[in-house]
Amino acid sequence: MKATVYSPSPSSPTTVSPRGLALRKGVSSCRLCAGEGLQEILDLGRMPLANALLAEHQLRDPEPRYPLALAFCPRCSLVQITDTVAPELLFRDYPYFSSFSETMLRESQRIAERMISSRRLDRNSHVLEIASNDGYLLQFYKQAGIPVLGIEPAANIAKVAREERGIRTICQFFSRELARQLRAQGQQADVVHANNVVAHIEDLDGFFQGLEKILSAGGVAVIEVPYIRDMIEHLEFDTIYHEHISYFSLTSFARVMRAHGFEITDVERLAIHGGSLRVFAEHRSSLAQPSPAARRMLAEEEKCGLTHFAFYEDFADKISRLKDSLLGLLRELKTEDRRVAAYGASAKGATLLNYFGIGAATLDFVVDRSSAKRGFYTPGTRLPIFAPEKLLEAMPDHVLLLTWNFAEEILEQQAEYRRRGGHFIVPIPEPRVV
Repeated sequence: MKATVYSPSPSSPTTVSPRGLALRKGVSSCRLCAGEGLQEILDLGRMPLANALLAEHQLRDPEPRYPLALAFCPRCSLVQITDTVAPELLFRDYPYFSSFSETMLRESQRIAERMISSRRLDRNSHVLEIASNDGYLLQFYKQAGIPVLGIEPAANIAKVAREERGIRTICQFFSRELARQLRAQGQQADVVHANNVVAHIEDLDGFFQGLEKILSAGGVAVIEVPYIRDMIEHLEFDTIYHEHISYFSLTSFARVMRAHGFEITDVERLAIHGGSLRVFAEHRSSLAQPSPAARRMLAEEEKCGLTHFAFYEDFADKISRLKDSLLGLLRELKTEDRRVAAYGASAKGATLLNYFGIGAATLDFVVDRSSAKRGFYTPGTRLPIFAPEKLLEAMPDHVLLLTWNFAEEILEQQAEYRRRGGHFIVPIPEPRVV
């Protein structure tokens, strides 16, 4: 694909809701380095908000749609979307509860136990999580007797963390001002977790300035972000939605960390969410040094071309071929009068279904393990969402697995459906029937 330089369309100005919230804005310069000349990787067109599930009474109303395009900064190599939706629209009432995933819970328990041991945490220590969701992670520290604090902007989720897990939770967006307030109250943290939240942040300067204030002098920040290399190499285009503003390599992440006084002391690649980085960072004033693993990964990224646009330029063409392949399989199944449903009313699923144009003509319904999503309809495609038990009741011939990043867990949970002859279609990185 030929590189194109992104510039906001003059015909699509910023729009404002009745409450005065900016809904979107185009950018032509990088959010991280302010470099000009962003190069377009993939344009998904105008898309609904991926987690904006619809109640039945909303089905007769049109849904807001916003531009969704991915671009590369040739100056600092940050990959980012070019239009931003106000976080108040995205996160104040949020349908994603981390605790519904057994994979997430197991991984959270492992990292909590590891940090307790390696950092020698005790009841005099303090652990904080930014975007703490329903307490899925902090509960394991709390069970070990370690004081915790969650910061979670979604009121419905913060309520669950407080009432069901007893996690002290501040219902606000994390910011440098909130960090100042907490520090003034003597609430610095020995460990700060930030899992799958940095990608959501438009004001990276404000976020990391806040992190610098809230992390104690000898403390460590443990940050997880989706890894852009996995996303590109495995065609995980459905990771792109309005909530995900930035898509990091270790190279781009190290630049933002160093700019705010941190050193990446270690890094790990995780399989979760289709491929993530877990970064450990400390204040540079503590004489922290990058680990051999971090130095190796930085060298690997340069060697494979991750810091240059050529690495990304055929991504759109590959997604087009993936679309043709999946739609061809689904057309063949419908020609044979096979019934098809979907598993996972997820953000990933919203991107895939809307961009590929898969809706009610192909899929009968969607199931999801989260009770918070049942009874609603998927954004854009307006498919009804049921509990997973619906698969055994209706026995569709095939189920399109939209939450393919938890495939192993879901296939195990749905052993009875498969035993009765049902099949799953895993769409990424290429369609396969299991």
